[in-house]
Amino acid sequence: MAFNPLISPFATVSSGDNHLFAAIDLGTNSFKLRIVRADPTTGRFLTLQRLKEPVVLVSGGNNNTAISSSAQARAIESLRKFQNIIHSLNVPPSHLRLVATSAIRESSNQSEFLELIHDTLGLQIDVVSGYEEARLTYLGVLQFHPIYNHTVLTIDIGGGSTEFVIGFKGDIKFGISLKLGHVTLTQRFVRNNATDAMREHIRAVVKESGLIENVLQQKIDIAVGSSGSIRMIEKAIFLGYSNDLVNEIGLLEGYRRDWKFTREELRVLVDKLCEEESEVEGGKVYNRKGFFKTRSAFIVAAVILLEEIFGLLEIKEMEVSGYALGEGVIAEKLAEFFDGFDLNANARWRSILRLASRFNNKKRMTSAASCASIAQGIFRGLRKWSEIDDQQKQVVLLDDKDLEYLEAACLLHNIGLITGKKGYHKRSYHIIMNGEHLHGYNTEEVKLIALLARHHRKKFLKPDHDSLSEFPREMKQKLRVLCTIIRLSAVLKQFQSLSFQDVELSHSHEGFKLVVRDTSGSPPANGGELIPTATDVEVELRKELEYFEEVIEQKLSVVLIISEVGLVLCKL
Repeated sequence: MAFNPLISPFATVSSGDNHLFAAIDLGTNSFKLRIVRADPTTGRFLTLQRLKEPVVLVSGGNNNTAISSSAQARAIESLRKFQNIIHSLNVPPSHLRLVATSAIRESSNQSEFLELIHDTLGLQIDVVSGYEEARLTYLGVLQFHPIYNHTVLTIDIGGGSTEFVIGFKGDIKFGISLKLGHVTLTQRFVRNNATDAMREHIRAVVKESGLIENVLQQKIDIAVGSSGSIRMIEKAIFLGYSNDLVNEIGLLEGYRRDWKFTREELRVLVDKLCEEESEVEGGKVYNRKGFFKTRSAFIVAAVILLEEIFGLLEIKEMEVSGYALGEGVIAEKLAEFFDGFDLNANARWRSILRLASRFNNKKRMTSAASCASIAQGIFRGLRKWSEIDDQQKQVVLLDDKDLEYLEAACLLHNIGLITGKKGYHKRSYHIIMNGEHLHGYNTEEVKLIALLARHHRKKFLKPDHDSLSEFPREMKQKLRVLCTIIRLSAVLKQFQSLSFQDVELSHSHEGFKLVVRDTSGSPPANGGELIPTATDVEVELRKELEYFEEVIEQKLSVVLIISEVGLVLCKL
């Protein structure tokens, strides 16, 4: 086996069955892009891209609702970036929706701004009402938490408004949007050292809205926070920001915790941030800026607003959703295209997503999704081969559950990296096995997923391994096949840009051929690092190709291609 870099005449290849969907959320403080790959047979979707561009459409006090020319320029530039990504991945226009929220909804020059976007980029923006924003956010939350059969109060704190919705089994019982946002509150009160006045303002707005009466009349089972600000608040509590314990050393001691915090924990964080606010040096709170990053300027308003909401609505504990408005927009799009799409489907899958999001940052989540994307392509190719050739059923016969286990392991294989690279695959195994996170999976299934995550690198899963003793013979063989796939995928995703891969596995009398095309048109990169050399690739892949031949009893050749420019990165 040898490398043969060359220029190839390959053109961009787009799948005939394009199941990519995208949503753009035009918020007050930032614009967000979500691109997912959907499985029409199961209703599951996997996030491939999750990007955010800081825009800040609102500036100054509440009296000025016009979007300035500079903010419009930032908005156009951000949307152009998103549009380029969407075009590079060949997302069908009918699979895309753009929604605008508070800042654009309330702007005095809304029509001029939307006309500018359309004339410049050809994009159509849906300006949603506060109620519609709350409804879509609730739909997004249902894709993350198994709470369909519960009466849920969902709270989403945005830059210019906060949405409240009470839902049950996908239906909205009550919804309202209040003009209380962390950006506008900061500009009006925090920057003027008027937090006491801000609290009074929040209480007045909430009391006058009728929200309290509606919430207390309902029997709320669960309160869920879905915004980026609330997720950041939960992260600060989880990592011990209030007690100056922010580090990831020994973090796994608390891995049983699952996306929630109490009113008392929130109070302690509020006290800490307000204390920091009184000790500002040179206009900056350095510790806060390092942790909260772009949210540091608005975090005080966000935590005080949430604390007041907790008190007024008598909330004792809040669960936190990794999904919100963007995922709600996508869920509704999927319902348009796939008959019988069920909002309550895949509670098991949602528990996988929650665990992956719990320990992975955005960069590692994107890497894990890339691994899953490649693994799915290899799996489908092997499954088709085994179904066509009856003789090969003696080697492998894969089904839909096996694909679910494989994709779950891909999303979770790198969660152990939260405390460093050395031995991370073993930590991933222990988190999966001991955290009681995977709801709906039996003990055998949890162990199967954990073993695949554990053996995606280093030692290959041998048939006589002690951990396989409790599995029947057929399951042992399946495990080894799935292990081969995840190991190949974990290696290959390092040499592609972390965007999207078009994967084809074909078979001939010579064996299998795996072609992985990077459809983004960008040079491959590994998390911002330099592209691995041909020698690096050969060392990584040679061993995995030998394992493939041992388990599948067929040879495998691999070609990595940058489709847009026709460059074959390597051929093995």
